[in-house]
Amino acid sequence: MTSTAEILAQDSHLIQSFADLNALKAQGARTVISRAEGAYVYDNDGNRMIDGIAGLWCVNIGHGRQEMIDAIAEQLRQLDYYSTFYNFTHPTAAALSEKLASLAPGDLNAVYFGNSGSVANDSAIRILHHYNIRKGRPNKLKVLSRHGAYHGSTHLAMAMTTPAYSEGWTAASELVHHLRAPHFWREGEDMSEAEFLDALAGELTDSIERIGAENICAFIAEPIQGAGGVITAPAGYHRRMQKICRANDIKYVADEVVTAFGRLGHFFASEAVFDTTPDIINTAKGLTSGYQPMSATIVSDEIHDVISGPDGMFLHGMTYSGHPAAAAAALTNIAIMEREGIPERVRTTGAYFERKLRGLADLELVGEVRGSHFMMGIEFVKDRATKASHPAEAEVGLKVARACQKRGLVARPLGNVLILSPTLIMDEPMIDEIEGILREAITEIAAGL
Repeated sequence: MTSTAEILAQDSHLIQSFADLNALKAQGARTVISRAEGAYVYDNDGNRMIDGIAGLWCVNIGHGRQEMIDAIAEQLRQLDYYSTFYNFTHPTAAALSEKLASLAPGDLNAVYFGNSGSVANDSAIRILHHYNIRKGRPNKLKVLSRHGAYHGSTHLAMAMTTPAYSEGWTAASELVHHLRAPHFWREGEDMSEAEFLDALAGELTDSIERIGAENICAFIAEPIQGAGGVITAPAGYHRRMQKICRANDIKYVADEVVTAFGRLGHFFASEAVFDTTPDIINTAKGLTSGYQPMSATIVSDEIHDVISGPDGMFLHGMTYSGHPAAAAAALTNIAIMEREGIPERVRTTGAYFERKLRGLADLELVGEVRGSHFMMGIEFVKDRATKASHPAEAEVGLKVARACQKRGLVARPLGNVLILSPTLIMDEPMIDEIEGILREAITEIAAGL
């Protein structure tokens, strides 16, 4: 086996994502994950850790599923690659598009495949721009997004992402207007939750009036904001926002890159959990459980009818759109989830996970525990009464994550927030173990502060 030192020497040539590249030069700053099985990952020195972030919100069915590996290998033997450009298709992409149409809510029956959530979100907006141009509305191009949102890292997706993630970088910001984050605990001030929802709805209405509905193509929203800190909106928020959008002929785009495929207990959360039927749903991550890179932009019949009408060309495409191996992985992943009832199980085990983590609110360092099922965030505060945050240089989230890792749990730090988004195959004893590790790690770091 290649030694850790040798791997890290080679890794000096790798540019990591969303990282302080200078800090990664320090001794011990990087972790080499070399093996994974089930709900666990192993570093290159053989230390076993619970994968508390499922790779990156994505390994929903767990690591090392032989059925997945065999399906991908068999597909490569049958058809290793062919494009879906021009007049070409292949059986696996066709079958997957039909399957996704059957799972998606409402009349979302047309599917465009990409290779990442960023591409899915970019594709949704490009499709809506094309849709509006074909309808004779060339100015209807702007997008409403939210502070705290994360929609990707490509140029347009980053513009739709909360501005905090593009500091020092450029983005297509002229196309995007950001609304207030729907975070009642932080933003609600002295309002009730119902009053806060009214305020958010009023801001959306005011923004539409100021910008002009004739200039806005879409409102894009994650059902639960993920990399913005696992922010859950007030009850009824998505239904209320969609109603306002529909009244103003603005398409409602649900970014389900994280929330789809079981993380909240359903294949899609929009309709089942949040009582909305979007005009477009974007998904990735859990679509293949991370075994292959793939995303899907799923659009309504009404949108598809316009973009597939006569006298037009769909001038958008990716070389690997609908890649046979990725499509085979997605079909097998969905089959496993259906056969084992994974989304249904999550409604029980995920609820237990949520209850256990919410119990950590009794620790002095913890300001808020939020999220749903297997998508949870823990925010650390300096003062619980005032909700004052620790300064960035205190690196509280990072310190807690490191304390977790040395105890056998991988968790994701985002400033003063710690994110847990584990595989969906965990049972209650493993959840109890995670809660115990978190409690010990948070207590240790609080004592040091």
